[in-house]
Amino acid sequence: MGQTVFIPREIDANESRVAASPDTVKRLIALGFDVVVESGAGTASRIVDDEFARAGASIGKASDAARANVVLKVRRPTDAELKVYKPGTAVIAAMDPYGNEAAVAAMAKAGVTAFAMEFMPRITRAQVMDILSSQANLAGYQAVIDGAAEYDRALPMMMTAAGTVPAAKIFIMGVGVAGLQAIATARRLGAVVTATDVRPAVKEQVQSLGAKFLAVEDEEFKAAETAGGYAKEMSKEYQAKQAALTAEHIAKQDIVVTTALIPGRPAPKLVSAAMVASMKPGSVIVDLAVERGGNVEGAQAGKVVTTANGVKIVGHLNVPGRVAASASLLYARNLYAFLETMFDKDSRQLAISRDDELVEATMLTDGGKVVHPNFARAKEEPRIEPAAIPARTMVADASPKASAPKKVASKKPAAAKPKKPGPEGVA
Repeated sequence: MGQTVFIPREIDANESRVAASPDTVKRLIALGFDVVVESGAGTASRIVDDEFARAGASIGKASDAARANVVLKVRRPTDAELKVYKPGTAVIAAMDPYGNEAAVAAMAKAGVTAFAMEFMPRITRAQVMDILSSQANLAGYQAVIDGAAEYDRALPMMMTAAGTVPAAKIFIMGVGVAGLQAIATARRLGAVVTATDVRPAVKEQVQSLGAKFLAVEDEEFKAAETAGGYAKEMSKEYQAKQAALTAEHIAKQDIVVTTALIPGRPAPKLVSAAMVASMKPGSVIVDLAVERGGNVEGAQAGKVVTTANGVKIVGHLNVPGRVAASASLLYARNLYAFLETMFDKDSRQLAISRDDELVEATMLTDGGKVVHPNFARAKEEPRIEPAAIPARTMVADASPKASAPKKVASKKPAAAKPKKPGPEGVA
């Protein structure tokens, strides 16, 4: 008898993605799984029930999760969903565990084997499973589209008999996967694009996409990258120089896109209120880090805020979900690729090898316990999330008030707290 994979309809009102596609349903069935998709699960991603049915899935209801061996989700299961799952069910999703330790403990109590896809190691073998990259890529694209929509002017230069329309100036802050796609999208739309990051290695990537790289390129900058390719914390002197350069540059921009995230920590503040106030009326800032506190002072999660000087700060939630039809196809393939590594083709059964490096990196709970090392100690040493930090790794706050908070934030205990491994900046 085949084992069952269940694909639920996401409960979160802000979530429009689904964890499977007709293609991955066919692949799962080919492996030997029975697939049940909750009715309406793919509607917001433009995948109707009939498409899943034609791919071989059964269309069911939420209660069908009770007989599943594997549940594939976009977001961490709620307490109500956990009550339906049987102990031992493998649950694979983006778990967002930091700051949600109680939810992690609830999954352990429910007896499920939970995997956090955002912890997937960035190794060659796991590239096809990297949800951070697949979703950040689309977030970078959509950020420019959202910025252009709010800007309500043409982006490319247009020369007409009636006069010339100047090209829009777009500034990308943070050159990870999202930042690179934002640069590429803005260039395709005809804008004049600049970008900044403290990692010297990204300069060539920025220039290869036709954008100009902005940074104070002194001796400290040349050494501002770890052996693992991550950004180092810069000196106060460098921060001040970079802040002055950035503040002057932002004042001339039409659209700014910020992408800086640090796993497990609040987003660094890159754009101060003084910088926002220096921009022209009608300018737009798109903050991709708003769900983690935001890179921009004044950004509000889920809202488009218009400042007193007429600058719009865009803080949409779940930006990949704004292009759900595309995001779901990529996300579903990420999950399938991971699940396939845990399937024994001889016995045609799920066979989780707990010694596998992918399993070790992503497994949050198993056998009624929290097993991930970053969370297993939570009861003994409750994690206190640090306060919002100034932009130490990307750009310093250039506002007149910058010096005071930096002294507070530089206290040794606060700076030493984060132990979470991972890249700095959006994936």
